[in-house]
Amino acid sequence: MLKIVRIPNQILNNPVKPISVIDEKFKKLVYEMEETLIAQDDPPGVGLAGPQVGENLAVFIIKPTPASKTKVFINPKILKSGEGSNDKDKKLGKKSKNLKLEGCLSIPRIWSPVKRSGRVLLEYQDLAGEKVTKEFSGFEAIIIQHEMDHLKGILFTQRSIEQNLPLYEEKNGELEKLDY
Repeated sequence: MLKIVRIPNQILNNPVKPISVIDEKFKKLVYEMEETLIAQDDPPGVGLAGPQVGENLAVFIIKPTPASKTKVFINPKILKSGEGSNDKDKKLGKKSKNLKLEGCLSIPRIWSPVKRSGRVLLEYQDLAGEKVTKEFSGFEAIIIQHEMDHLKGILFTQRSIEQNLPLYEEKNGELEKLDY
């Protein structure tokens, strides 16, 4: 099983390199990423990007629910995003009922709402190297945007701060607002 890289490791702040060859060594890495993601239970993880396991590569996986099949995204590009799940709620922040808290396996015990689009059109390669263009919506779209940020060296906490949204730290099962 791979070790999850945590802040302040610099690999989390650097853009990744594209993957040029999908060989057995790379497929083994993806399999180990899946094994690592599935093993996370406090809290459970729903996505994992290359930088989070110390690999500066353009790959991430998602597994929105424990019963979901893991999806692999290699060299992904968001072609279009829109129809934000929260666009109806113009005054995001304390009054928002739709904004869900995001967390990250690389930033344990920190949570924050993040404004994300409700739909993304993504171009990527699958594990067979085939190019795929597909639209994702809802929770999958949110996970994909979070993981795409990892590939750009952006953490969800940076998004929250840019959006002037609160950060929370989990202490003894309770969330305490952080001052920043």
